[in-house]
Amino acid sequence: MKPYAVIGAGPMGLCSVRNLAKHGIPCVGFEIHSDVGGLWDIDSPTSTMYESAHLISSKRMTEFAEFPMGDEVALFPHHSELKAYFRAYAREFDLYRHYEFDTEVVHCAREGDDWRITTRCKGEEQTRVFGGLLIANGTLHHPNKPQLPGEFAGELLHSSDYRDPAIFEGKRVLLVGCGNSGADIAVDAAHRAKSVDISLRRGYYFLPKFIGGKATDAVGGKIKLPRFIQQKISAALSKFMLGSPEQYGLPKPDYKMFESHPVINSLILHHIGHGDIKARKDIAAVDGHRVTFTDGRIGEYDMILLATGYKLHYPFIDRAHLNWESYAPRLYLNVFHPEYDNLFLMGMVEAAGLGWEGRNRQAEMVALYIRQLADGAESARKLKAIKRSQAGRRADGGMNYLNLERMAYYVHKDTYLKALAGHTEDLLKGYEFADTDHFVASAAAATR
Repeated sequence: MKPYAVIGAGPMGLCSVRNLAKHGIPCVGFEIHSDVGGLWDIDSPTSTMYESAHLISSKRMTEFAEFPMGDEVALFPHHSELKAYFRAYAREFDLYRHYEFDTEVVHCAREGDDWRITTRCKGEEQTRVFGGLLIANGTLHHPNKPQLPGEFAGELLHSSDYRDPAIFEGKRVLLVGCGNSGADIAVDAAHRAKSVDISLRRGYYFLPKFIGGKATDAVGGKIKLPRFIQQKISAALSKFMLGSPEQYGLPKPDYKMFESHPVINSLILHHIGHGDIKARKDIAAVDGHRVTFTDGRIGEYDMILLATGYKLHYPFIDRAHLNWESYAPRLYLNVFHPEYDNLFLMGMVEAAGLGWEGRNRQAEMVALYIRQLADGAESARKLKAIKRSQAGRRADGGMNYLNLERMAYYVHKDTYLKALAGHTEDLLKGYEFADTDHFVASAAAATR
């Protein structure tokens, strides 16, 4: 079997290499930085991390099942703890030997049924042919920068540019958008800026990180409830614990809980309630340092920071190869190309509570598919037919997700994991594992 190429050494790239190696599939990983960690290594040239960033979900709901985080690691770890975790994971499963570091993937093109991949290392380019390609370079690198309605005379930044709250010192700051990063940054700014306003176009649901001393995402996690009941309970809990967004002068969400990603941050509401952060409507016009909002109010600002999210970005491969439609590629289970049997878009999936273990199960399924397809197994031929006929079907579990770019690859966790488990169980039939002492536990987890 020809080696497979894996792009990226963040959590998705690492577990992709882990599973390929586990199933005896030769592979080479490419990473633009000098070490593993991806987004979680703040020193990486492609990282959009900031100094105060912590994991949004709790460690036990996020970690790889076969490699738990230590008890000494915080429940919501700092990015530096996660960088150390991924390096330890790479050492534990001997992944470093598969990677070429300080290496940028420049271009990927078809050569017959294979992939011709050009890389650049220290200014020198090299082109090689691989039997397959797993793209795992992440989804939070390329900033979405909407055009302001006018010219701003102050400092205009995107959240991807943000590192340290010292930049806010003594300034009049306007944050635009309120995802999880935007909320974190607004709280940082409240401690340093002269004033902080936050402009929102739509409403958000907010959830605290802790309930009764336990991580919110772990409360009731083992009890499977119908989707609409989960939505109602979570919305009621949010209102009971934090109040409604309207009570803080924020827009009322015009959708149900989890139809867009909730903000896991109650500190921003604390600061809004104390007047440290002021809520503003959508921006109507910008002229110099002056910003006019849709309700007619006017503010003067030294800095505007756009917390407006990210776009999917795969600059090294033609979109035509990715079956791209509208905001995102249309792939079966967000990973399988309908026609190419050796191209996989790893980690282009988001869901509340999916964690890295959910992505590991995706990588497990892909590795088994590659192995079984090469061996001519009926289970792989069956999945091959399914991915061709159902590439446009979304694993949304009936959720009416908002038609937003950042929600284009969102799935319903239970629906998605059930599909992964079903295919994994089928692919495991009659298969003797190529490796390992670590496999038994993860295989059992994948088929639950």
